[in-house]
Amino acid sequence: MNLTADQRDLRDAVRDLLVKSGAGSGAAPAPWRRLCAEVGVAGLAIPARYGGAGAGLAEVCVVMAELGRNLTPAPMLGSAVLAAQAVLGCGDPAACERLLPAIADGSAVAALAWTTPAGRWDAGEAACTAYSVRPADPGPGGPGPAGSAWELAGEAHYVLDGAAADVLLVVARTPEDGIGLFEVDPRGDGVTRHGVAALDASRELAVVRLAGAPGRRVGGDAAGPLAVARDWACVALAAELAGAAERALELTVDYLLTRVQFGQPIGGFQALQHRAADLHVLVESARSLVRAVAAGALAAPQADSAGRAGQLAPRAAAAKVYCSETLTQVASQMIQLHGATGITWEHRAHRYFKRAHGGRYLLGRPDRHLAVIAADLICGSLADDTT
Repeated sequence: MNLTADQRDLRDAVRDLLVKSGAGSGAAPAPWRRLCAEVGVAGLAIPARYGGAGAGLAEVCVVMAELGRNLTPAPMLGSAVLAAQAVLGCGDPAACERLLPAIADGSAVAALAWTTPAGRWDAGEAACTAYSVRPADPGPGGPGPAGSAWELAGEAHYVLDGAAADVLLVVARTPEDGIGLFEVDPRGDGVTRHGVAALDASRELAVVRLAGAPGRRVGGDAAGPLAVARDWACVALAAELAGAAERALELTVDYLLTRVQFGQPIGGFQALQHRAADLHVLVESARSLVRAVAAGALAAPQADSAGRAGQLAPRAAAAKVYCSETLTQVASQMIQLHGATGITWEHRAHRYFKRAHGGRYLLGRPDRHLAVIAADLICGSLADDTT
């Protein structure tokens, strides 16, 4: 699938800004504020009434692919996709008006504290628990700014951009009605957060501990909206991994065309040409899969969050698994084909390999995503047999 003219312009604008700012080279800090101010990347998938651009997942994936190419550290995945979509999906207008404009313009970074150390990112599972401490204030927005109706406790892991986030959203189980989403002051009482050393140093992860932290409810039952937000994030992550694989292959091919052995560039040897061709097929397949899934993400009815999640989930799982495997293979071959240079700390090859490994387990292990795909295939076969 090809990009539209608008999507190509978006890609070119992001790529040009990243190149000019030296992102990924270590020469300059990640240009997140410029990307938000000049291109509006943080608000792409946020409706215009909340300060966003009202675009879709396809446009988000264009940006994610460019961020992935140079492994640019940015809170796009955690804040503009995962957290923003969780708030939107909960259908709480007051919370949307309060939280989304700052997320959309990049002035605030949001973090979603959700999963346990197992890292399953299951919509029916939460690392924290919420207890009601007084009746909620009346109105669609829930408790007002004068106070909070809930206290939260627990420890969430793998929180994207959690250590420095301005907005903290917590997934918690309530004794009364299952999984809910709660807004917690990240600098308030009972909140402790610290960054953790990740294999991929360009990915900001944190552990968030809550001990009686006050919070306010966002919407009602959050299981369905969280499933949709996770699936959007899986597709966005897949786009990032595919973009990284594309760039890693470009760097490898450039090396094959310039490294001379036995009087000719090593790219002239047929065995290496075959390996490069196989990698090219993998990268192009990954890009096509991401674009196809992103383009069809909104095909299901918007009003039925659970149904929408059910239709998107196997496709998002397929994109995430395939793209993480693609980057793993491309990065591995990148190291091998660069020879001794590829295993040095100064070369970028190890960074792509670490991004592949980290992306493989972020938002759920591959076996859990494969189980989603298998269940969808089995259910589809059973449905066909009964018709």
